[in-house]
Amino acid sequence: MPYLDNEERERYQRHLRIANFGEAGQLKLKESAVLVVGAGGLGSAILLYLAAAGIGKIGIVDSDTIELSNLQRQVLHDSDHLGMPKTASAYEKLHALNPHIELNLYAKRFQTGNAEQILRDYSIVLDGTDNFETRFLINDLCVKMNKTYIYGAINQFHGQVSVFDAQHGPCFRCLYPQMPSPEVIALNTGVGVIGAVPGIIGSMQALECIKILTGLGKPLYGRMLLLDGAQMEFREIQIRKQKECPVCGQH
Repeated sequence: MPYLDNEERERYQRHLRIANFGEAGQLKLKESAVLVVGAGGLGSAILLYLAAAGIGKIGIVDSDTIELSNLQRQVLHDSDHLGMPKTASAYEKLHALNPHIELNLYAKRFQTGNAEQILRDYSIVLDGTDNFETRFLINDLCVKMNKTYIYGAINQFHGQVSVFDAQHGPCFRCLYPQMPSPEVIALNTGVGVIGAVPGIIGSMQALECIKILTGLGKPLYGRMLLLDGAQMEFREIQIRKQKECPVCGQH
């Protein structure tokens, strides 16, 4: 029977004091397993807050090594770890932050040949990627395997966050039915971003994950929050489930 020991009770006491959260909510986090695809800018905030919150098992997928240009926004890593695989750097930082959690490392690309096998043991996938191909793959597998997809994207001063789950509302392809053209992909490749923006969006993704796992609050099913960081304004748009969706529609 899962329980919290004395050290965990002290560590998570600010959670335990929240009405309707308490020990029951913390045990739900302890028994959960989530996958984070990407340990860069978004992944840094996602991973730090999920590890600190006490998520029992966290999978980390990333094939890259740390470069100096990453450190402006990827606060999970530091100058002493330049050249190290991001998964290995993440393990050191997160294990030091919370030794109670299990960390599974996948130092590889999340792609068609391995994605389904990696995803099998997790209930929620958090998107810390920067490319459309991986996002479409995550979404399609989440629909197929009845998983939840927590989406985040960033660009310069701007960010987006939403939750896609075909059991509760639309999927990602209800919003973007087809892969963008090569020209659009090229325009969105390698663009700049203010370092704090992925921190904001990634923290929101982590919060959505905690809400879903504990059953508290109102997740962003069928809704997307848009951040304009230059003006510090948020806007919400509605996303409707599409009957003709190529993945979750009536086909």
